[in-house]
Amino acid sequence: MALAKNIDVVFFMTISLFGVSMAAVYNIGDSAGWRSMGAVDYQKWADHKDFHVGDILVFKYSNQFHNVKQVSQKDFVSCDATSPMATYGTGSDSITLKSAGHYYFLCGFPGHCQTGQKVEILVNPTSLLPTPTPVLAPTPSPSQTPTATSTSTAPSLYSSNSFSFMVLAFCLTVTGFAF
Repeated sequence: MALAKNIDVVFFMTISLFGVSMAAVYNIGDSAGWRSMGAVDYQKWADHKDFHVGDILVFKYSNQFHNVKQVSQKDFVSCDATSPMATYGTGSDSITLKSAGHYYFLCGFPGHCQTGQKVEILVNPTSLLPTPTPVLAPTPSPSQTPTATSTSTAPSLYSSNSFSFMVLAFCLTVTGFAF
């Protein structure tokens, strides 16, 4: 009976952990992709998204006619692609958002940024774990009531240390532990 209860708790916490830690993948411009012909207002597109640390941006484009350059805010505003922080040119670039803050991208081909092929991404911090719900200790039966001589100092599985328990559940799941 206790094992079944423990498995239920592990299952619930594992599901909670995965629900929060899953990264989102965003195709810049959705089906239109990354292009300069004015089909997409990239800033309007980005303003309706909620980006978090760990999310992935995918730029899809023809690398004969476009590229992606990550630039500073100053270079973004002036459409200056001469000193990029990073340059991508495969035609299908995946960029993982590694920290909170503003990211600035533009196409470095002449005139493309000026016609709107640029996007500012605001990345919000991501909480790694949900706020834990307290788990109440089961009420001991009269035969299990601790006495002054039989008090255990071992931590209870039902203690408020749910963070450690969630990490354990995650590790067991990742390693393929089957319930």
